[in-house]
Amino acid sequence: MASLTNKRILLGITGGIAAYKSADLARRLRDAGAEVRVVMTQAATGFITPLTMQAVSGHPVQQTLLDETTENGMDHIELARWADLVLVAPASANFLAKLNQGRADDLLSTVCLATDAPLAVAPAMNQQMWLNPATQRNVFGLKQLGIKLFGPGSGDQACGETGPGRMLEPEELVDLVAGQFVTGTLQGITVMVTAGPTWEAMDPVRGFTNRSSGKMGYAVAQAAVEAGARVILVSGPTALKAPERVEPVNVTSAREMHDAVMERVAAVDIFIGVAAVADYRPKAVAEQKIKKGPDTLMIELERNPDILANVAAITDGPFTVGFAAETENLLEHARDKLQKKHVDMIAANRVDQTELGFDADQNALTLISTSGQIELEPQPKTRLARELIKHIATGFHAKNTTEDSRQTYR
Repeated sequence: MASLTNKRILLGITGGIAAYKSADLARRLRDAGAEVRVVMTQAATGFITPLTMQAVSGHPVQQTLLDETTENGMDHIELARWADLVLVAPASANFLAKLNQGRADDLLSTVCLATDAPLAVAPAMNQQMWLNPATQRNVFGLKQLGIKLFGPGSGDQACGETGPGRMLEPEELVDLVAGQFVTGTLQGITVMVTAGPTWEAMDPVRGFTNRSSGKMGYAVAQAAVEAGARVILVSGPTALKAPERVEPVNVTSAREMHDAVMERVAAVDIFIGVAAVADYRPKAVAEQKIKKGPDTLMIELERNPDILANVAAITDGPFTVGFAAETENLLEHARDKLQKKHVDMIAANRVDQTELGFDADQNALTLISTSGQIELEPQPKTRLARELIKHIATGFHAKNTTEDSRQTYR
């Protein structure tokens, strides 16, 4: 089954008899793991009701471009930013023409212009309309714009004619959507990702931890899977379900995470340390719960092993990427970490902003390496992770190409 775990799919529905398939499509997208939101044109509501699409998608259906009842009247921008991919199915001949012309006279066409997410259309129309030179000119234009065309299929049509113009079946469309997230840039590569917090016990009940939710690390693991990698996910305690097709290794403390990493790292090509690992742990763990006593309590701490530095120190070890979560002097601290720990890349992020970083669904990163600095703008962690993996893959292949050429020269 195609996997769309944690993907945000905006499903657009235009006017055509094939709209009856859109309810099944929305259900199948959700079954594959996607979150689905629906935008319908006015013509689409003549074929299937918004109430039906709300029931199968689990979210209210959006229809109006300028809706004074919304908080800021900017639904098209919010939806455009939200989507990982926009799929218009069915896409009528009229809508294909509007897209090719860049028109924005309703909510769906406006979202399509406003989004930077991949855009795909599943054409559905009478075979003669599909074969009309005007439609074919629009199709050519859409391809030039980088818009994906899923179909159409060929066969019997509702009008009684036979030929090209049928919307592809929902299961075909789900597979095509899932394929848009598969890059193959890390095909055959083994990636290890650490994620989440660690828990350092002070007694059987209490301990030290941090605010890391694990969302960023889990998103990175999922993005690496989509890039074709075999992925080992070493995770501290979180409330998250491990992404499909990863090898989960669950740990609690920093020492457990260190041991789990070092036991497996010899088989790893890329190591990405996303986890917020505790630098210190209580030197002694009480056997029983520490009872309330004086106004102050002294707890002696000792250093935990430095997982990132230990991995980076391995001779002929993996391409090593660290995270630097900072509340001040972000770039200064990140560059210092890059140099002191001898890693290949640092992903630096500010964690003192409520809308970014810990617990949030969005984040922003600055990627720092010896070759320069790249800014990854604020966006959902799932999309940010895919962008991060793209840059990691580029750095990994560049380093290995250079090393291979040196070996050949020698």
